[in-house]
Amino acid sequence: MRVRVVSILFLTAVTTLSVPACSTTSHSSTASPSAPVAPTSAWANDEAPLSSAALEPLLLDEDDLGSDYARKNEQPTRYDDVTVLGCPALDELGGMAATGGSLALPHKAKASFTYAGGGSEMFEELYSDSADKLSDRIGRIFDAMTGCLEYQLLTGSTAIDITTQKTAAPQLGDEQWSQLLTFSVGGRTTVVKQTAVRTGAVLLIISGSPALVDRHLGKAHAKMSAPR
Repeated sequence: MRVRVVSILFLTAVTTLSVPACSTTSHSSTASPSAPVAPTSAWANDEAPLSSAALEPLLLDEDDLGSDYARKNEQPTRYDDVTVLGCPALDELGGMAATGGSLALPHKAKASFTYAGGGSEMFEELYSDSADKLSDRIGRIFDAMTGCLEYQLLTGSTAIDITTQKTAAPQLGDEQWSQLLTFSVGGRTTVVKQTAVRTGAVLLIISGSPALVDRHLGKAHAKMSAPR
């Protein structure tokens, strides 16, 4: 059984996450340290945003991850049936995004993967804009989420209890943010890790199984920041 959970983290503020509700944190035994990080390239520090087309080849793919990973097809996202309870600051950000407000960014690329070893999932997103705008927006969203240690999402007829915990982020790029979210629904829980790294005018966000995020964050950052 899988539950589609709408999480208000990313710069669109309402991004769909697949949460495997039939198990708690998985794939923990196969984690390894993140790959060595390539030196930040000159283009990554350029304030000129990259187009969505330029961001696409910077995403991880099956060749980077290995044969145990399969890319998922993008699913259309609905925002009109989501309500945040118990976190006014987050509700305000979510409402802004759901109505096409100022948190929406045009330059973006996304990919999601399923790990065959345990059904775990990982999501990668890249955004590009001025460094100041990226820093301000992702910082506001993380501050809102980690400032509300417990809250609830109502999506359709499903009530999802969420707790958040700020965690230390690897020292990559120019700025970093990281947190753990515990989703509880129907008596079952799943832990999702979300880590964001800004390098110049590009923001990388990895979310999903904590072990997968830890294992592939360095690789994702190295590919994103490699000289072009």
